[in-house]
Amino acid sequence: MDTPIDLRAIARRAAGRALDGRTSEEAGRAAGVGVDLDTGRPAEDARVKKAARAPLVTVACLGERGRGEVFAIPTGATVTPLAREEAFGRGIRLVAEGRHPGARRVAVGCDHGGRELKAHVLTSLRELGVEARDLGTHDDAACDYPDFAAAVAHAVADGRADLGVVIDGAGIGSAMAANKIPGVLAANCWDERTARNAREHNHANVLTLGAGHLDASAAHTVLTAFLVTPPGPGRHARRVDLIRGLEVST
Repeated sequence: MDTPIDLRAIARRAAGRALDGRTSEEAGRAAGVGVDLDTGRPAEDARVKKAARAPLVTVACLGERGRGEVFAIPTGATVTPLAREEAFGRGIRLVAEGRHPGARRVAVGCDHGGRELKAHVLTSLRELGVEARDLGTHDDAACDYPDFAAAVAHAVADGRADLGVVIDGAGIGSAMAANKIPGVLAANCWDERTARNAREHNHANVLTLGAGHLDASAAHTVLTAFLVTPPGPGRHARRVDLIRGLEVST
């Protein structure tokens, strides 16, 4: 059986390649923006700046950066779909300028089944320069994951933490519990791709992890991707607004 051809996807990639292949001035004029392809920052050409609406980040902006390196997205910039795909494929971390993960406060909680993995998560956060707040549990006595998911969710909703992490056996129940708190968008993620998707597409502010299927290394990868991926604008933001609207319409 032949695989259906997604003509729209092909068209998007073709358009992205055409845009990414232009010079900074050509790309800027086509999209009403100006960008220096060497730095990814808005172009200094006064004529371009005058008409610019926002900087544009293309594949060329990524330069020779490799896996684990950071590209700071200028404030208000738009990353082309092809550039975002290229960054993901090369392991380049796209971070909104001025929002280095070291400036973030993260609330962390777990039940008894997630306590061991939580210790590794706290270590990872320290290595990333993140201010972590441990909300428990602090021993191996059996406890109820909804209590700790709620504690982390409230810390995020109240502004005492920028992001939250909750760990239980599968990560599913904690996501359900955290999502009951208004203002919280919790996502159960199990690899780098789902973590990036949760942040970029869904603006998740609480990450839930399953200790039953993630080891320390895998959890570090998921956590890092979640921390450094900025929420996506445009259609992503509009759809997240629809999700948030459900909190007051039900």
